[in-house]
Amino acid sequence: MSTASVDSWYAATAPAQTEHPALAGSARTDVCIVGGGYTGLSAAIHLRKRGFEVTVLEGERLGWGASGRNGGHVGTGQRADQETLEALVGLEQAKALWSLGLEAVDLVCELIDEFAIACDLKIGNLDVAATPKAARELREEVDHLAENYDFNALRYVEKTDLGELTSAQGMHGGLVNSAARHLHPLQYCLGLARAAEKLGVTIFENSRVNHYEEKDGVRVHCEGGHVDCDHLLLACNGYLGKLEPRVAGQIMPINNYMLATEPLDEATARRLIRDDTSMSDTRFVINYWRLSEDRRLLFGGGESYRARFPSDIKAFVRPYMLKIYPELKDTRIDYGWGGTLAITMNRMPALGRASPRIFYAHGYSGHGVPIATLSGKLLAEAIAGTAERFDVMARVPSPRFPGGTLLRWPGLVAGMLYYALRDRLG
Repeated sequence: MSTASVDSWYAATAPAQTEHPALAGSARTDVCIVGGGYTGLSAAIHLRKRGFEVTVLEGERLGWGASGRNGGHVGTGQRADQETLEALVGLEQAKALWSLGLEAVDLVCELIDEFAIACDLKIGNLDVAATPKAARELREEVDHLAENYDFNALRYVEKTDLGELTSAQGMHGGLVNSAARHLHPLQYCLGLARAAEKLGVTIFENSRVNHYEEKDGVRVHCEGGHVDCDHLLLACNGYLGKLEPRVAGQIMPINNYMLATEPLDEATARRLIRDDTSMSDTRFVINYWRLSEDRRLLFGGGESYRARFPSDIKAFVRPYMLKIYPELKDTRIDYGWGGTLAITMNRMPALGRASPRIFYAHGYSGHGVPIATLSGKLLAEAIAGTAERFDVMARVPSPRFPGGTLLRWPGLVAGMLYYALRDRLG
């Protein structure tokens, strides 16, 4: 299945992909990476810069998973807020995690600049409060980050002033983050792939890994052949499946959905989002949106927890959009698509070692553009023997879903339904 077969605005507007062969026969490398998304490609780039021979195995096409389908938001910090992290790991480690989260945004921008990746990079995010309580929490977040983290890129917007920035309905305040970014996620991913290949990374597509074994090294098996390596890096995220049972219970694959409207006139586009920032709301089942280069509204909303996508994704997402922007009721929807991501119990990514030779990173919980990119760099550092920064992330507890991979689904659905009800009731 190719990326072009995904009916997304991203696939329709990305440059033509270079096709890579499927693995056939045997190969030898220093590091074998399973997964051709942000984590795997970033790790490949940073490992090659350190002189390692690297082979990437992608089961479909590069960027076929969440890396080519997401909302394109490049947010600061971690997916969990800082006060939650302070309670979880203490203030000192929470500050280290905050710094890494800021570095992640910088790293995305640096890679785009270094490798001249054309991906419509833009500045800023506006987070809008869906309830009065959420508005108070956003205001408190501004003060907390300024006082305890010396972070002054946030500006709180009162409900009475929010209409100057957006025509979004039902919101009680907002938070402008001038340090955030947003971009075309598939163009960014394919740009990383071109950079990795230019540096000498070997890439195989349509090469799904079905198992591996450890002896003196690691042998990784695909249908068409195998790769022998010193280290294996699992960068599968929501597509890990049963490949590594020792860590699969840390994550839950879920599906999220997006649509793209027809191109909007300039006045309408600026009324929706005056400053062309990305936007998101504070609901537990979050809505997120932004404008494309050709002034379409790219809107993400709604989740499902089974393997099958809704039969009509456009119709599935449209009510979420109209609740916020009822003025778009007569606007044509040109694209609708879904993707699978992985969440964790505490919404923090799970990084670690399944064994001394096998590393993994997954569970970005919707914060993957910056943190997956950074995780690739941290994995490269750890494989090269400098694991201090990797361990800052790896020390964050990664509780398994109750019931492991067998029974995690019913519990997740019950929990999501509870929070979805809270969203509706405010």
